[in-house]
Amino acid sequence: MKLEIFRTLWGYSASKAQALDELLEAGFDGMEARLPLEASERAEFSAFLKANGVGYISTVFTAYDVLPEQSASPTEHLLDLDKKLAWAAELNPRFVNVLAGNDRWPLAQQVEFFGQAMTLARKHGQVCSFETHRSRSLFNPWLTLELIRQLPDLRFTSDISHWVVTCERLLNDPADDLSAFVERVHHIQARVGYDQGPQVPHPAAPEYARELAFHQQHWEAIWRSQQARGYQVSTLTPEFGADGYLHHLPFTNVPVADLWSLNVWMARTEREHFDRFNHSVLQ
Repeated sequence: MKLEIFRTLWGYSASKAQALDELLEAGFDGMEARLPLEASERAEFSAFLKANGVGYISTVFTAYDVLPEQSASPTEHLLDLDKKLAWAAELNPRFVNVLAGNDRWPLAQQVEFFGQAMTLARKHGQVCSFETHRSRSLFNPWLTLELIRQLPDLRFTSDISHWVVTCERLLNDPADDLSAFVERVHHIQARVGYDQGPQVPHPAAPEYARELAFHQQHWEAIWRSQQARGYQVSTLTPEFGADGYLHHLPFTNVPVADLWSLNVWMARTEREHFDRFNHSVLQ
């Protein structure tokens, strides 16, 4: 199994051509980015991807944006997903990373919603990987595990930093058995969170060594599971981001770290981590 690392375009404002130059120089393999909602933007992005042979992971939000429209019903979320999966197909993504649903829905509604979402994925011939994210249906591990019990074919994008915040602890207690989830993870978003936030100021800082170690243990468990499932390629996106995630100094509002440098550090660190993992498996 090999590791392919994708660059997130979250918070990036320069051109995609510049983003491509930077990611290639830093040793990334492709891009993970939001699906353009305008037809002209999709056509332009599709031509760019084809011309440059860029691997692309498409990110889709049901019912508006990261924070869903609170009045939107499950039916409205599904209609939105149906439309956006058709649009995503225009860009021929590796797969579609979906931030789906709403954390306010009761379990029965969640089960019905995800069952229909998987039907839509099959209709459009897309692999849908549903991301663990606050404000969305998969905001905590316990509801997710219950969904798995009822819908074992679900596949996931693991951004476990969200669960660390939601549960206000590293999920490393013997009672925190996430194995059923790990066995269904398709994609990793590699950001290091801590008990009071989804993003540490810098993952290399010694004061966050415990948090980094926990996340790396989780990612390694996913690699081990993917290898057992016959994956030839594992995908990972370092996803340190802006929008309140990146810490700023009070009064001056100066960022405590450079966002691209954080993601480059994470990419290099996980490339080395994966190489050590592969070496240990081969021994």
